[in-house]
Amino acid sequence: MINLVMGLFATGAAASQLSSAHDFSFASIEGGSINLADYKGKAILLVNTASFCGFTKQYADLQKIWDSYGEKGLVVLAVPSNDFGAQEPGSKDDIKQFCQMQYGIDFPITEKEHVKGADAHPFYKWARQELGMVAAPKWNFHKYLIGPDGKLVDWFSTVTAPNAPKVIQAIEKLLKPGTH
Repeated sequence: MINLVMGLFATGAAASQLSSAHDFSFASIEGGSINLADYKGKAILLVNTASFCGFTKQYADLQKIWDSYGEKGLVVLAVPSNDFGAQEPGSKDDIKQFCQMQYGIDFPITEKEHVKGADAHPFYKWARQELGMVAAPKWNFHKYLIGPDGKLVDWFSTVTAPNAPKVIQAIEKLLKPGTH
């Protein structure tokens, strides 16, 4: 029993030591890993995605944002998930091919991850802890905006388009002066 209690305490202590998105990594759909620490000094728009969703067309706007702001200090990162409506049932090869063929996506994409519940990727558990349940994904294409310092800056719901004025203004605020 004491070991169980100590294990729970240690787990809580470890979670509280995670203070930045830069503490997390994802498996890349290309192989290898995507370490968010590699993006220190850049803003990140992290979006859970799905190929067969009514909001899938947001991929086009995400690519446009990547094209417009990628060289100015923004990373767009797609995190495919099958958690909502089973709308991302394919393999990593299926997902990669769909994104490239249908939308010309060339920004980083992770392997499929859980973004809700007990099996959620640790980043999503941390984000929920940092911002509260109201900021947790409720559907596909939920967006987190991460500052160059790794802090969560804002979140945007599924229905907020990636190119909505409030998203663009939030992104531009994080970019270096004179780069947007």
